[in-house]
Amino acid sequence: MSKGEATQPRGRLVAVEIDPQSIASRRSFIDDERAIAIRDLIADNVFAPIGRSGDRFRLRLSLVDRKLVLEVGDADGGRPVRHIMSLTPLRRVIKDYFIVCDAYYAAVGSASRARIEAIDAGRRGLHNEGAEILRQRLGNKIIVDMATARRLFTLVAALHWKG
Repeated sequence: MSKGEATQPRGRLVAVEIDPQSIASRRSFIDDERAIAIRDLIADNVFAPIGRSGDRFRLRLSLVDRKLVLEVGDADGGRPVRHIMSLTPLRRVIKDYFIVCDAYYAAVGSASRARIEAIDAGRRGLHNEGAEILRQRLGNKIIVDMATARRLFTLVAALHWKG
């Protein structure tokens, strides 16, 4: 075993759910984004709640009183632990992310390839910034790698989309 493998957390998500009360009720492209993010998250993730035994976890995300609630339970259905997190550090990034996403979708089909690539680079940069903030905010509760943080950011942003 290499040195990097020895320090790699073993936990992973095997199920992810979004509270239906926390999302917009009408069908939209964002539903597809949520489904893809959940599928990709379950397929490949690092998710290790600090102080929890086991290596397979369930996650339920919701918004309550403008705060992010992460309910983490064992895969076997044990009692979940709730982590409540202020979204204030993410609000600007989420707002900017949606503005750039709107620009991207508006540009597809009508703008030059270079313009679309520039907008997409900005979108990816904001996505990375949001993921890093989320990763730092979770740091003393749940260890996640950057790929997992990116997928979680997609879901957190999707909770804010009102259509």
